[in-house]
Amino acid sequence: MKHLLKLGDLSPEELLHVLDVADELKRLHRAGQDPKLLEGKAVALIFNKNSTRTRTSFEVGIYQMGGLGTFLNAATELQIARGEPIQDTARVLGRYYDALVYRTYRQSEVEALARYSGVPVISGMTDYGHPLQVLTDLMTVREKLGGLEGVRAGFIGDGYNMANSLIVGCLKAGMSITVACPRGYRPAADVLRFAAGYGGRFRLTSDPDEAAKDAQVLFTDVWISMGMEREAERRRRDFAGFTLDAARMALAAPGCLVQHPLPARRGEEITDDVLEAHAADIFDEAENRLHVEKAVLAILLAGY
Repeated sequence: MKHLLKLGDLSPEELLHVLDVADELKRLHRAGQDPKLLEGKAVALIFNKNSTRTRTSFEVGIYQMGGLGTFLNAATELQIARGEPIQDTARVLGRYYDALVYRTYRQSEVEALARYSGVPVISGMTDYGHPLQVLTDLMTVREKLGGLEGVRAGFIGDGYNMANSLIVGCLKAGMSITVACPRGYRPAADVLRFAAGYGGRFRLTSDPDEAAKDAQVLFTDVWISMGMEREAERRRRDFAGFTLDAARMALAAPGCLVQHPLPARRGEEITDDVLEAHAADIFDEAENRLHVEKAVLAILLAGY
């Protein structure tokens, strides 16, 4: 693994290795034994999108590993906001930093950063995918259910970045997944082509009850992602009936796990009572972002 740009780039073995390292680093952290794997290393955190979990978990994780994390607001602080080509920014930052994390809108910008910087690049999220979050979800599912092979997953919501990454991640991890999206909100075409190779382990539907039925884990996400604010009212109309509520949870397998990447718009994609009933698991999921990000950095920069 040279970069983490999208989950499609990882082999199943590489994906599971990230989870294994995350488990080990979490165990060591709980024991007060954080290994200083990034001592003398510097990581740039370049953000074009607002963030709570990605920014803070990276900053804390880099500190725990003995490195330096520098937050850079790409929209207001860097020259790319004034038109500097991404390849020039990449070449400069690659000479200062040992790795770059980029949270932005276009997947092509993350790919360009990796092409020109000469150092490992990690996608902190794009409109195409959210690989760190889905690795976190898989870590949490394995932690809670004892394994991934054969687990039945459902996703209810927008066929956007989370759906794209969940489809790839779940299938590579040996799970099956049913994705329910309104018509017109399908996942990316290349992701659907990838999923078609897995036969009956993947299903795409416009009926959210199909995604919930017999699921052992249910995923959802906001209907109005960053940059979509002008579409808010239309999206609320289009996603009517796609809320993860108690009636839908009743269709799932007993003890079904609920995962949400947060922030949640309670009352839209998930009801307040369902979120609160599953809050312990959802906030364990949020904590696991820290351990997954540390694992990715340990693999990329310390050969872990």
